[in-house]
Amino acid sequence: MARPMGLLYLTLLFSVFTIAIADDTPAYLLPVDGLDADYYKTSCPDMEAIIQRMVKKLLKDDYTYGASLIRLHFHDCAVAGCDGSILLDIPNISEKYAPVSATLRGFGFIEDVKASLEEKCPRTVSCADILTAVARDAAHVTGAPYWSLKYGRKDSRISLLEQANALPMGRESITDLIMYFQSMGLSPVDLVSLQGAHTIGRSSCKSFAQRLSNYQGTNGADPTLNDQYLNYLKRKCSKDSEYTELDATTPTIFDNAYYKNLQNNMGLLETDQKMWVDSRTGPIVKALANQQNLFYAQFGAAMVKLSLSNVLTKDEGEVRIKCSAVL
Repeated sequence: MARPMGLLYLTLLFSVFTIAIADDTPAYLLPVDGLDADYYKTSCPDMEAIIQRMVKKLLKDDYTYGASLIRLHFHDCAVAGCDGSILLDIPNISEKYAPVSATLRGFGFIEDVKASLEEKCPRTVSCADILTAVARDAAHVTGAPYWSLKYGRKDSRISLLEQANALPMGRESITDLIMYFQSMGLSPVDLVSLQGAHTIGRSSCKSFAQRLSNYQGTNGADPTLNDQYLNYLKRKCSKDSEYTELDATTPTIFDNAYYKNLQNNMGLLETDQKMWVDSRTGPIVKALANQQNLFYAQFGAAMVKLSLSNVLTKDEGEVRIKCSAVL
């Protein structure tokens, strides 16, 4: 039986990637000393159950928090590693106050989770581990398969808004994105897979308004936008403060429709649409659009890799009592 082309492409891509690292394995692919799937088995055995219960309740009340919690975790890991630094609340100093963090939300929910865990297991579960588990559960509740995690991350004592300014804003070139993700130990396959979280996300009209009129000084709209989709966005975005879904077809379900939309020129952000036309990422988009189970597998694998990015363990950090403040 012939193997589907999408799966064949990714198999070959991973084969090349594996050969390239065989003789000199990067640190991010090695086991992280201090992390363990059973880290809280005795010290806080109900940790995952408590978090899962709270995430389910939150998303039942407001499904839009699913994407927000995944994004909060990404922002934490993408700036100096998965260390809970995005949660520190130090006005005009911490990452939370960087311009790129202005639309982040979920901070209050993370504090609620932390408070519940403090009641059950005082000074035990780190905020970095909470963010990692919350992101996994947010994806799972909205339709993604469940994946296992290792715990034992410690919280950073430092958070600087200047470091957050390097985060992608949605208008970068694919080359810039590939380089940025590689700096975190993530491959082009991981990049495209993680962008799939946009299947349940939203964006403010302000963030893509430049695509709707006077695009690059042309006095017209971005010519790559699907005409019907463009008309919809113009009606939807009568005000910059309005929000619209990144996945126009199934915005409440974690599926691979996002990639199918890119094939129909219905990528909301410029960086989304550029992935489809770029020769390095387009075949990956096609593979994930054709095979939902492949997307699920690759998304989970990429999230695990992301969660291991530059983590602090043992005495490298602390376990905060409140996620917004150092001890």
